Amino acid sequence: MSANQRLIEERKNFRKNRPFGFVGKPVTRDDGSVDLTRWECRIPGPEKTPWEGGCYPVSVSFPESYPTNPPVCSFPAGFFHPNVYPSGKVCLSLLDNDTELGGQWAPSINIVQILQGIQELLKSPNVFSPAQAPACELLKKDPKAYDRRVKEQAKKYPAPEEED
Repeated sequence: MSANQRLIEERKNFRKNRPFGFVGKPVTRDDGSVDLTRWECRIPGPEKTPWEGGCYPVSVSFPESYPTNPPVCSFPAGFFHPNVYPSGKVCLSLLDNDTELGGQWAPSINIVQILQGIQELLKSPNVFSPAQAPACELLKKDPKAYDRRVKEQAKKYPAPEEED
């Protein structure tokens, strides 16, 4: 199955099985056509965490070799989280196919699982695999200050009204 065929199926399945609060759709090109290889998504902050109340934008870029190879997922540059590089790229084993380095990517993983995995990473950062030293150090040294910083960031990304 080609990447495009798989992404057409992903889009149909996402529309049917989208978890509450999650948004995901392919980008529309300037000419009005749909680019299935680039999605703009939003992930709601997990309840009962400092992330709650925010709805965080994530760009997902699927390679031509998808689903054999994972997509690249990115928050906006400068996003504050221990496992997000300063560029915004998400560092998550689910999105890595290098099994020797702990990568857990499998071609059966779908967009819902990817977005839910990133949501889980928000509330459960991996301090043993930091992509952003300042966020990681603050979390380790002063968790309350970390939580305050996360709550401030959440205000930048308010949850939109529920949309289809």
